[in-house]
Amino acid sequence: MKILFVHQNFPGQFLHLAPELAKRGHDCLALTDAVNNRAAIIPVVKYKHEQQPVDAAATRLGRNYTTMSDRGVTVARAALQMRQKGYIPDVIFGHSGWGETLFLKEVWPEAKLIVYAEFYYRGRGADVGFDLEFGQPSFDQVMIAQGRATYLGQALAHADAGLSPTEWQASTYPDPLRKMITVIHDGVDTAVMAPTPEARFTLPNGVVVKPGDEVLTFVNRNLEPYRGYHIFMRALPAVMAARPHAQVVIVGGDEVSYGAAPKGEKGWKDRFLSEMRDQLDLSRVHFMGKVPYPNFVALMQVSRAHAYLTYPFVLSWSMIEAMAAGCHIIGSATQPVMEALEHGKTGTLVDFFDVAGWSAALTDALAHPGRYLPLRQAARQRALERYDLRSNCLPRMVDFVESFAPQR
Repeated sequence: MKILFVHQNFPGQFLHLAPELAKRGHDCLALTDAVNNRAAIIPVVKYKHEQQPVDAAATRLGRNYTTMSDRGVTVARAALQMRQKGYIPDVIFGHSGWGETLFLKEVWPEAKLIVYAEFYYRGRGADVGFDLEFGQPSFDQVMIAQGRATYLGQALAHADAGLSPTEWQASTYPDPLRKMITVIHDGVDTAVMAPTPEARFTLPNGVVVKPGDEVLTFVNRNLEPYRGYHIFMRALPAVMAARPHAQVVIVGGDEVSYGAAPKGEKGWKDRFLSEMRDQLDLSRVHFMGKVPYPNFVALMQVSRAHAYLTYPFVLSWSMIEAMAAGCHIIGSATQPVMEALEHGKTGTLVDFFDVAGWSAALTDALAHPGRYLPLRQAARQRALERYDLRSNCLPRMVDFVESFAPQR
């Protein structure tokens, strides 16, 4: 059958699925933004989207919908040109997060439309108002956050089905829409992300660390409050004082993926580094920025203790990858983490805001690695059973998409 993938930064979540379906004989094509320069893994058609300025005062709660629906219109016009040239897909699978799928049924009503339903914004009960350090949200802010869900609800309501990677993320959708969603994780290649005594990671000072060394790791796409960077930094002084030979490796950029940028400062990294600088031995704190994937794999393989925190929001791929690598994960006791990590069995959970608790848990993990070996092994086994790409997630994803094949 003809399958069209839609994602402004393709391949995104379709990295493994799209080529697998093509390998199975399906005619696969991707529609993506013209500014996306990632390597094509299947044939690609590009649309050119020029975002128009949005008058925040005029649009008020609708400004997010205006932005996303404008992109949806651009994508629909590109789709109409494809139809006029004779292209009609049997199945469309698109990410709903940027509005791209909103009007595709108007172009191809005969096609089955699946949306990747990653997260449904809420005014209350999720990320908004979770971390009161940055202020109690006003009622207007609550309404703005809830209003952000408008296009996400429309995208799923006009689709034939949705797919979410975790039960928690699916649960953020209202009950009538939740019934449309199937939960299948994107999957982790556990053959690549696996423990090995041969792993080596080179620190910026030239020191090479290996499995068994006292290495504490923290990894995110960007260093920001949504992923608990501020809590981790505040926990570090006590950890480093108690463990004078520990090396701390921090991976992540200095941009903003989620939430707002700090007011009057360059970025969150420097904001909290400045706060803690005088209490840290910075010769043992290594900021790596963003690293190539093989380097990330090696880092997880040498980690003695890995800290992962998140607001009640989208779960990072990196946490599941850390489980697959057999890391001892000290994770925040928030819903996304607790779905995958079980305290005392596959990892250690700490209240997100308990800085002293984080210091104690991280120190103990570094001091007594043998004590936590069963947790590391169990985390790896959990990743194999629930999140393995080849034996579990990818076959299920393929079956899910192929179930929408037209009846001949």
